[in-house]
Amino acid sequence: MIILEAKAREIRGMILDQVFAFKNGHIASAFSCVEILLALYWRVLKVKAANPHWEDRDRFILSKGHGVSALHAILADLGFFPKEYLTAPQNGNILGGHAIWRVPGIDWSTGSLGHGLAVAAGMALAAKIDKKDYRVFCLLGDGELQEGSVWEAAMFAAHHQLKKLIVIVDHNRHQSCGPTNSIVNLGWIREKFHSFGWYSINTNGHDFQQFNNSLSALLENKYSVPVALIAHTRKGHGVSFIETENKWHTSTPTEKEILAAKKELGLI
Repeated sequence: MIILEAKAREIRGMILDQVFAFKNGHIASAFSCVEILLALYWRVLKVKAANPHWEDRDRFILSKGHGVSALHAILADLGFFPKEYLTAPQNGNILGGHAIWRVPGIDWSTGSLGHGLAVAAGMALAAKIDKKDYRVFCLLGDGELQEGSVWEAAMFAAHHQLKKLIVIVDHNRHQSCGPTNSIVNLGWIREKFHSFGWYSINTNGHDFQQFNNSLSALLENKYSVPVALIAHTRKGHGVSFIETENKWHTSTPTEKEILAAKKELGLI
């Protein structure tokens, strides 16, 4: 796990460079899901950088598409596309401020919140109909759980017993306008998914060991239902002056702030 912890700091540095270069992005939202994405791409997902469209790959939908700079950094680190793309905002660069399907390794364009789970459920249903073994993972932000379409998709998935569908909620308790529960109180998220017919558990989204153990337990899935992992995180995790500060939902850091953040991460 020490290797992954060091890699998490490196990925956060790559996120900072990417947002600084493009002059847009969502640093805090990306920081909160770094460990989640690393655990998935290093330990769980069956994907191939040399063949991003491999038919039997696991599918991954980043429903909180505004956190895509974290996914870009990890995909580049794994060789899906050159790392130079992360800091080269020029004509022909395929990267954007939200998840775009043209980027190798990204299965669906997202950004308009509340749609990702419906797409993931459709993919999982297709796998079931076609008798395919691939799994479908979907990362949701907790703010988008305020969208009714999420719960329509949750009902659909439970009704069709889509046991190869795995949802992870990045429960960082903040959204663009402030603390999530001050906008619309979400209550107990695990219990909500359970009431919709899912098997769901809580975990620490920044602790690799706990997260991996929780995810492994879900992937055993002895039930004929979809599963949800509620990952408790902190928005902006990793850098003290970014963590839980609402301005960093969209702010672009200065060069001085980049250096301060990298120093805190132990990168310089």
